[in-house]
Amino acid sequence: MKTLVMEDEAGAPLVVLMHGDRTVSTKNLARQIGRKSIQPCRPEVAQRHSGYMVGGTSPFGTRKAMPVCVEKSVLDLPKIYINGGRRGYLVGIDPKVLPVLFRLSVVEVGLKE
Repeated sequence: MKTLVMEDEAGAPLVVLMHGDRTVSTKNLARQIGRKSIQPCRPEVAQRHSGYMVGGTSPFGTRKAMPVCVEKSVLDLPKIYINGGRRGYLVGIDPKVLPVLFRLSVVEVGLKE
């Protein structure tokens, strides 16, 4: 599982939870969440928004409250491992708790790498 910090056309940040072996179709993501465009944040911008070093980004406890989008098929997995706030520190959780923890937008934007 990877946690990506992206931004819309106005520079507003958002978090995307995606399978580790997939990339995000930013065009489809923008369309599905009603934005003009979405792009990945530069590493220093992502760190400023999240408070985490790139490679250790977690959706939990971010510096700024950000919307969270999750790839729909992630919710069907029995367990997921999400970065816990530093490189190499993973937290295993049942993905069914994600809607309890975050106000989620469920999207289908994953592309096979």
